[in-house]
Amino acid sequence: MLDGLATQSPIGLAIYDTDLRLTWANAASGEEIGRPLEQYRGMRADELYPGGTLVTEGPPQTLDGVMRQVLETGAPVLDVHFLGQVPSDPGRDHLWSCSYYRLQDADGRVLGVCEDAFDITDRKEAQSRLALLVAAGRSVGTSLDAVVTARELAGVAVPGFAPEVDVDLAPWVLQGGDPADGWGQRGGFLRVTSRSGGASRRVVEYPPGSPQLRSLSSGGRVVVENVLVVPLRVGEGLLGLVTFTRTGPGAVFDNGEVALADELVARAAVSIDNARRFTREHTAALTLQRELLPQHLPRHSAVEFAHRYLPTDDVTGVGGDWFDVIPLSGARVGLAVGDVVGHGLPAAATMGRLRTTVEALAKLDMAPDELLTRLDDLVVPAPDTQPAESGGDRPGTTAGTPVAGGPHPDVTTGATCLYAIYDPVSGRCTMARAGHLPPAVVRPGGSCSFPELPQGPPLGLGGLPFEATDLELPAGSLLALYTDGLVETRDRDIDEGLETLGRVLADHRDVPLEDLCDRVVAALLPGGTTADDTALLLVRTRELDAGQVAVWELAAEAVAVGHARELVTGQLDAWGLDAMAFETELVVSELVTNAVRYAEGPLQIRLIRDRTLLCEVADAGHTSPHLRYSSAEDEGGRGLFIVAQLVQRWGTRYSRSGKTIWTEQGLPDGGAQSPGEG
Repeated sequence: MLDGLATQSPIGLAIYDTDLRLTWANAASGEEIGRPLEQYRGMRADELYPGGTLVTEGPPQTLDGVMRQVLETGAPVLDVHFLGQVPSDPGRDHLWSCSYYRLQDADGRVLGVCEDAFDITDRKEAQSRLALLVAAGRSVGTSLDAVVTARELAGVAVPGFAPEVDVDLAPWVLQGGDPADGWGQRGGFLRVTSRSGGASRRVVEYPPGSPQLRSLSSGGRVVVENVLVVPLRVGEGLLGLVTFTRTGPGAVFDNGEVALADELVARAAVSIDNARRFTREHTAALTLQRELLPQHLPRHSAVEFAHRYLPTDDVTGVGGDWFDVIPLSGARVGLAVGDVVGHGLPAAATMGRLRTTVEALAKLDMAPDELLTRLDDLVVPAPDTQPAESGGDRPGTTAGTPVAGGPHPDVTTGATCLYAIYDPVSGRCTMARAGHLPPAVVRPGGSCSFPELPQGPPLGLGGLPFEATDLELPAGSLLALYTDGLVETRDRDIDEGLETLGRVLADHRDVPLEDLCDRVVAALLPGGTTADDTALLLVRTRELDAGQVAVWELAAEAVAVGHARELVTGQLDAWGLDAMAFETELVVSELVTNAVRYAEGPLQIRLIRDRTLLCEVADAGHTSPHLRYSSAEDEGGRGLFIVAQLVQRWGTRYSRSGKTIWTEQGLPDGGAQSPGEG
């Protein structure tokens, strides 16, 4: 049995005398040394393993010191970890678990020290690889940014697994695209990490015969001595290459390390592909949103305006904030701002449907409260969903889960809106809101205020009324429409944001609107980034000069037609628009004739000289005029048809007292009048 212990035990056994010199070793210990016992008998442990170190913390610091302590105290020392190299396996560090105990005879005389040493290198490497995978699970893929994920992979691998790591990504990965046919056979990758795992970004081309090019050709990993190339792949799609490089002795990758590299790269590839998919959706949503927002808003005589739109950060995704400036009849202008709760393509698409619907309804000259009522009818609440009760002005907390556009009831989101109509002739602004924040108003020489508008429910609740409010806005008044992303952030209460907004608008109310927009954004959103989309529309009101408007009241009598022609012709002559007299006289004649024949009096005729010539005939009737086709035998029915051929646009708007038929004619060159011109 003792012979078996000496020749068959896998544990290295060695006996040192009281001078700590080797006197005996079993076969397992001899195999590590790689020499016959006679050649190294009498050597100390530190001489057998030069350059080795004790990994276990605490004194003593050497093997000789440990054995000297055991000899002196008689207390055994167990599981001391020693790191070093042996002659039988040069260039590779081994880790042993060593135990020492004192040997003595029956009389208690000390004979020496016995050493038990077991090589735990493989176990330690397995633990290190597992720890590396755990670290990768915590550190790789923390963001939806492919470059950040690539650098996280390099950061985990350097220096423990390999001192040098290169991560090369296909350019279409960073753009959120898909690979082109035949792409990447020679290179064109974008290197996003340096060889030590640091930041870098440059295009690389692989030379012929390089491990990277061989990996691209074969589609698999390539190991060439101290270089390991692993493709970043998800399914059949190649996202890039990862190159691990080692230097110095023992730099070859074994099978376990190759499998570890495969696992690391596979995990990173999933995260990088997720980042690519997010980039694709985010780019598509942002493009859709930009296309759906107003691209080129026309100048208008009623107002001067400037606007800003700030998309949300890349983590949150594209939102659904929007605004619009809509020219209306009678030189009026419609102002709209809205917010769709949520992010991504559904929010952007819903925003586009809402904005388009508002523009279409505004073109019908609907009052703000009526427009919101019609808009609310088109917003379908989600099935089996109880909308949240109104909780104030915050769009994100007042809306339920409606969806705009009846044909798409499967896309659910909340929505708020504020719509206003400003009339530069009367200086009156009529507005209504559906769960949206109130506007900020700064009158000339005054402070900023937030009018107490009836709040109205968010869009989609249904069955609740909207109420409009009239405000008198003298020329030069400042009106700010905005979404909650401007005034409410994670670290700032909405009331504080409104106070800051009001202060900036009041202190700088006379600066150009473009500069004022920048001042507002700088004060409320330092750095220009926000966790929610932000829309801001600043408007400075104008009024048409009294000399640009002519109004007459006539009785609904047959003689009113001739009188109207005389009044209009005289006014055109006073404005120097004689060239338009014939067409305008005919238009007024037809409109007044229809009003006398089919509607009720009194009649009001209004001419407005603006960028175009506006002609309006108002009566007390509510019947809707319409074009019709008249045959050759019909004696009438051609009036509106004739009017439509003579003007650029025409339409009808309704009020509580009746209706107004309006027309718009282009002015001859030089006939347009700028705002404020006498």
